[in-house]
Amino acid sequence: MVLMSATPKELSLKRTLLICLILILLLLAAVADEEVSLFSPEGDAAVQLQQTAMPAVAVATEEPITVELAETVAEEMALITQPEIGARDELIDSMIDLAQSLYQKTKGRAQPAYNSGHIYICKNFTVHLFRENRDDYRMAAYPDVPLLIPNNLPAKESKPYSYGIAWEDVPADKGNPFVAAHSFYYNNNESPEQNRERALSFMREVERGDFFQMSADYYYGIGAHSLVFTQDYDEAAGTVTWTDSNMKGESRGGQRYGVVQFDADKPIEWFVDAFCMKGRGATLYRLRDDIIKR
Repeated sequence: MVLMSATPKELSLKRTLLICLILILLLLAAVADEEVSLFSPEGDAAVQLQQTAMPAVAVATEEPITVELAETVAEEMALITQPEIGARDELIDSMIDLAQSLYQKTKGRAQPAYNSGHIYICKNFTVHLFRENRDDYRMAAYPDVPLLIPNNLPAKESKPYSYGIAWEDVPADKGNPFVAAHSFYYNNNESPEQNRERALSFMREVERGDFFQMSADYYYGIGAHSLVFTQDYDEAAGTVTWTDSNMKGESRGGQRYGVVQFDADKPIEWFVDAFCMKGRGATLYRLRDDIIKR
């Protein structure tokens, strides 16, 4: 039984069919060697069914119901009722695995991040993770449309906010499998405390596989930065965990070299301090639920 790319509707149908099969088997067991009496509601007349032949049913086996058969049915039921890794999770796993591979390959050594084609520029790194894995996937709603990842919204279109908070608004039917799940924009009409509380709530929404886009003023730099979260928000620790490139880096002869990070982690306050200020903000981009294998 292959459930890897089954849709929720298909899983529901399989679950229903299996439950029906179990009920049929139980019914067969109940009537196999017994007489069944049907009485009218008033109880005036009993209608005896003397070993009445059961109508034919589509049962795949003629074996008697045994403990072994019951266990087999239970196991099949468990396979359907327990969530399995779907295509969306496979795509996320593949991207994160590639990030880990690049992290291990570079061994903490800074890589060229000054040419527009270098994959170790922050946005290029996240785009590379996606593009290297997208070809095996589609959206169920648009199965013939190749997937793409949008560019950052140009600075001119970002005003009055700083460049780097958002992506271009590419519709799903053009191949964009991401949705802006949550966003934060600093509101000048609110107090700093109110803005900060909204920013903290925003960061608590982080999920594994989310692409993060922010405009920030932080320890390592000022401006736009892109990364991918590798774990859900850790409520107990109050932290988030991610992979990226070129947040950390160095300059050599006037050219930028970026360091790949994997499973880096910080308290969410660290990010809030970076983007919760006038003119800045951040967005969490999340893959749609209908990702399927080609």
